Amino acid sequence: MLETVLGLYNYWIVIVLMMAGFYTVIVRGNLVKKVVGLNIFQTSVFLLYITMGTVEGGTAPIVDAGADLYTNPLPSVLILTAIVVGIATTALGLALTVRIRESYGTLEEDEIIEIEDRMDGEV
Repeated sequence: MLETVLGLYNYWIVIVLMMAGFYTVIVRGNLVKKVVGLNIFQTSVFLLYITMGTVEGGTAPIVDAGADLYTNPLPSVLILTAIVVGIATTALGLALTVRIRESYGTLEEDEIIEIEDRMDGEV
C-alpha cells in the first residue's frame, strides 16, 4: 500500500502545487500575487496532463520496426496550446494590474474596494 502511494509521487507534486496556487489566489490581497498563484495552479494542471499522457515503456509516436508501444502525442499538443494561452492570460492579467495601479495607486484588493466605496459615496 505504501509503495503504491509513494510510487505516485508525481500526482502528489501536482496536488501540492495546485493547492499552493489556489491558496495564494484565495488568501493574498495583492493582485500581482494572485496572478502568480494562478500561474502556479496552471503549471500543476500542465504537469497533470503530461503525467497522464505518459506511457511507461512507450516511445515517441514515430513508426519504428522495434517499437510495440507508443506514447499518445495529444496531451503534449494540448499542453503546448495551453502554455501559449497561459502566457497570453498572464500578460493580460499583468497589463490589467498596471492599469489598476495607475488608476487607484495601489494593488491591494482591500484598499481598492475602500477607494471604490468612497467614490460611490461622493456621487
